[in-house]
Amino acid sequence: MNMRIVIYITTGIILQALFIKTEHEEKYVAAVILKGLASLCFVLIGYYAFTHVNNALTPKIFYGLAFGMLGDILLNLRFVFREAGQKIFLIGILAFLIGHILYLVALIGAAQHVWIWYCIIIGGFIAAALLAYIFRTMEVKKAFKIFGVFYLGAVIIMTCIAIGIAVFMPSRASLMFAVGAVLFTLSDIVLIFNTFSGTTRFSLRITNLSLYYLGQVLIACSLLF
Repeated sequence: MNMRIVIYITTGIILQALFIKTEHEEKYVAAVILKGLASLCFVLIGYYAFTHVNNALTPKIFYGLAFGMLGDILLNLRFVFREAGQKIFLIGILAFLIGHILYLVALIGAAQHVWIWYCIIIGGFIAAALLAYIFRTMEVKKAFKIFGVFYLGAVIIMTCIAIGIAVFMPSRASLMFAVGAVLFTLSDIVLIFNTFSGTTRFSLRITNLSLYYLGQVLIACSLLF
């Protein structure tokens, strides 16, 4: 692997670990800066692929990574500007949703096979079941419910398509993207339960942030192959 990419990955993991520690210490301004810098590292991996690898998927996924970075910053800004916290959180979720739609469009364009519709249907059923469970067992405000339907739907359908591509069109890139997508989805599920279940645990916060970051790094690195 290119040494520049190794540096980006290593630096990003260190920054993400420092971010988790700083956020836990409630130093929220410093945490936002560290989070933004950590996210910048996976965006730089995507940018390297964007400028060095001839791949039709690269532009959409690169911009998806960039929206992921924006979402990261916004989600943590809600702790800095608490009075507008809910609005900032929802805008952050919107940024992630745009990123996932870009991933989704890229994957659908790459597959173009009949089986992709089975992946979409399966993803829709999984998302509907998970949302039904969340809405039945947790207190979620209406605005979060509306965003949650679109966001989780896009995330889970995108992940199912990524798995389908890895199975039916196997390659190092498709497998790496699929694993990254699964980690991203798991991180979101952990985040939802840790945010809306009524009890917030630092161990689950670590799990959520670690899975998320590894997922984004793997998605970015998949563009290199």
